[in-house]
Amino acid sequence: MKGVRLVIEGRVQGVAYRDWTQRRAESLGLGGWVRNRRDGTVEAVFTGDEAAVDQMVEACRDGPPAAAVTAVRIVSWDESPEVDFAILSTQ
Repeated sequence: MKGVRLVIEGRVQGVAYRDWTQRRAESLGLGGWVRNRRDGTVEAVFTGDEAAVDQMVEACRDGPPAAAVTAVRIVSWDESPEVDFAILSTQ
């Protein structure tokens, strides 16, 4: 089991990044969540199989077609694993 928290920067709001993230994470069998942040970034947590989490992190570097990701900051996630994947409210 692996868990990470990402902060994704660039043109990542208004481009369906959260919906894309949810679909991709669920297809990989990951738990976690994604949300917009008031500073214009997107924050996401992914928990699950190490290879699937690594694959999701790499996918987030590109994001959906309309996104223009400029940076992905990775922070380890030491909290309890998430089972389902959800879109949370903006924080």
